[in-house]
Amino acid sequence: MLASKTTAMEIKSYQNQAEALLKEYVLADSFIPYASIIGGLVACKMVYDLTQLISAVHFKSFSSLSKVQRNEWNNRSISTFHAIFITVMSLYFVFWSDLYSDELLAGFVTFRSSSLSTFSLGVSVGYFLADLGMICWFYPSLGGMEYVVHHLLSIAAVAYAMLTGEGQLYTYMVLISETTTPGINLRWYLDVAGMKRSGAYVMNGVVIFFAWLVARILLFIYLFYHIYLHYDQVKQMHNIGLFLVVVVPSVLAVMNLMWFAKIIKGLKKTLTKRQ
Repeated sequence: MLASKTTAMEIKSYQNQAEALLKEYVLADSFIPYASIIGGLVACKMVYDLTQLISAVHFKSFSSLSKVQRNEWNNRSISTFHAIFITVMSLYFVFWSDLYSDELLAGFVTFRSSSLSTFSLGVSVGYFLADLGMICWFYPSLGGMEYVVHHLLSIAAVAYAMLTGEGQLYTYMVLISETTTPGINLRWYLDVAGMKRSGAYVMNGVVIFFAWLVARILLFIYLFYHIYLHYDQVKQMHNIGLFLVVVVPSVLAVMNLMWFAKIIKGLKKTLTKRQ
């Protein structure tokens, strides 16, 4: 009887902690994150429909594509739109805004956020949800399991930073890697358009190589160095936030290295054919 009562008290304690966490983070000023997620989803739908409409009128080759290729054509326009938006916002917050500056004496850098930073992350969550839905619906034509893992990790990390305000700086550092997406998409468009042997295709491959090296290799090294320098602040985060800040970038870094090896192999193959 005593053991049962103790168990009930423990369960009640966990419930109270969960409710306190919910009120403190998820329900606090909830209009911005949830409105931004919906806005991101709506924006993705609009870009998809506009791309399909414009492509059907202005690109003669669009009608000759298979249904799978048309879906990917429209899907890549969404990812390009998101990449441009989140890259601009990420570069602003990481390198130009004072929000996460060490010179700003406004508490730990790991707990700083603003309405704009939260809104931008919400738009990104909306995109990742929309894109993950399309990947699963058309699986595996839009990407294999590695894309599913990538998006699930991204949703978990970005959503947590958006809802709690924890670790937003490191989230934006990781999101700068989206700067490589437009180049990857352009490469696919050039391939579909039959321009695989063109100078534009080769130049695009070179740009992807350097963009990937900077945004997905060197920047991740800087991210881990920044975490090391500010670990006294990082360890003050909740366990979930600490896990996401350390583990998610580590997993993505490994995936980036694997993809970078494929990029190098593909670039060598393309340059060899040009000789």
